[in-house]
Amino acid sequence: MSRVSESVAARKVALTDEEIFDSHIDGKLSVELTAPLESQRDLSIAYTPGVAQVSRAIHADESLARRYTWTDRLVAVVSDGTAVLGLGNIGPRASLPVMEGKAALFKKFAGLNSIPLVLDTTDPDEIVETLVRIRPSFGAVNLEDISAPRCFEIEKRLIEALDCPVMHDDQHGTAIVVLAALKGAVTLQGRDLRALRVVISGAGAAGVACANMLLAVGIRDITVLDSKGIVSRDRTDLGPSKIDLATRTNPAGRYGGPIEAMRGADVFIGVSAGTVPEEVVAEMADNAIVFALSNPDPEIHPEVAARHAAVVATGRSDFPNQINNVLAFPGVFKGALDVGARRITESMKLAAAQAIFSVVADELAADRLVPSPLDPRVAPAVAAAVAAVAQADGIADQQPQDPPKSNGNAIP
Repeated sequence: MSRVSESVAARKVALTDEEIFDSHIDGKLSVELTAPLESQRDLSIAYTPGVAQVSRAIHADESLARRYTWTDRLVAVVSDGTAVLGLGNIGPRASLPVMEGKAALFKKFAGLNSIPLVLDTTDPDEIVETLVRIRPSFGAVNLEDISAPRCFEIEKRLIEALDCPVMHDDQHGTAIVVLAALKGAVTLQGRDLRALRVVISGAGAAGVACANMLLAVGIRDITVLDSKGIVSRDRTDLGPSKIDLATRTNPAGRYGGPIEAMRGADVFIGVSAGTVPEEVVAEMADNAIVFALSNPDPEIHPEVAARHAAVVATGRSDFPNQINNVLAFPGVFKGALDVGARRITESMKLAAAQAIFSVVADELAADRLVPSPLDPRVAPAVAAAVAAVAQADGIADQQPQDPPKSNGNAIP
């Protein structure tokens, strides 16, 4: 049995329908108290009449809401259910278990409160207006499972409209972890990251973000595939986001389909629902790197890819090298909120990727390019790196806050 096969066998976990559904009864979240409510005095402090003093103070100085409410540590996990991973357009109600799961991950890995908000609209204007109107209720926005190309417009408009961190995790969380894993792969192989020839299969949210991230670190030879072939300047069927992508990728002017794109390529990054035949992977260069990240079915089965590639990763937990967004988003948002960052910049995302890589830099192996999603070192490392960049770039706004002066009245 190969090393990959042994690792896969060790990680296989049998899940029953009963176990899965039982764990979701009444949802996966609850609200826990941080102040006691055991006595009449407790009630007077947490609610009326004591709470009125806090509300008056915030009315006089709205910045006090950061200290005396939970908004400063609350992430809104927002979706319209149009592009749920592996399931597609299933609508807001069916997407809610996924958003609850995302909120649970925020709490587990970063200690952040979060609340799932699924919106019964797919109109970008209505989504943006809704979040702008409820802005006083949260401190950051994690956009999730919103279909492309609308996701690009919605994220851009929310970044402009809101004075708090906004990130579409399907785009940037994926790109951050892909870059971290690629850093691990080239370090293991002793290669120059910038010299790689990369093929990205998928020109949606994750594909565009991955291309942007890799361009930002100096990789120039990137070819992107969509369902109709190579995204190139000569195509007349491209929408605005793909037209922009075509102007910044495919410097060799390749045209055709997967075989033309992947012949001689060093890296394949699959973020689509497509499939890649084995004979196409066989056309890649020696010591190829294959990240087949589509869930639940990778573009090519990892055991098949391993016949032709030196390094293989997937998005699944039952194979080695899981490229999982949970390595990125909890720490990214924690770092941003820790220092009161008003937005999440490209520099902060690059710092997050470097931090993820650094956690396992001394432990690299062909089946260990990134840390386990359960590694407790990851979120603190990412948060510290993101916070440091935010402060260095001057977009942090964290200031010590003194309690408002008392009027001398005691609560009766």
